[in-house]
Amino acid sequence: MDSVGYDKSKSFAKRIVRLYTYLRDSKHEYVMSKQLLRCGTSIGANLAESRCAISRADFLSKIYISLKETMETLYWLELLHETDFITSEQYSSIYEDAEELRRILSTTTKTMQEE
Repeated sequence: MDSVGYDKSKSFAKRIVRLYTYLRDSKHEYVMSKQLLRCGTSIGANLAESRCAISRADFLSKIYISLKETMETLYWLELLHETDFITSEQYSSIYEDAEELRRILSTTTKTMQEE
């Protein structure tokens, strides 16, 4: 995984932490926000692990886990938006960042499978 994807995932994790704090403190939402925190920060954590993969298969496995965590993050963002915990503006901004990560990870897994 290139440093661009890793850096984007870290920046995204920071946004997720701030959103979690806002949801917890301002909206008093604890369940969905905690789920979002777990999966949204897990994307970058798995990419960090992939940097020390012991094999190509191990590397690809970590990328797939990051992709799955991204998909879960997108789900929780949709749910938070549809239940009015986040505004359309908040949703659009962070959802687009998550979609960008999904595209990067999806392309990476496809490229590796073709090699």
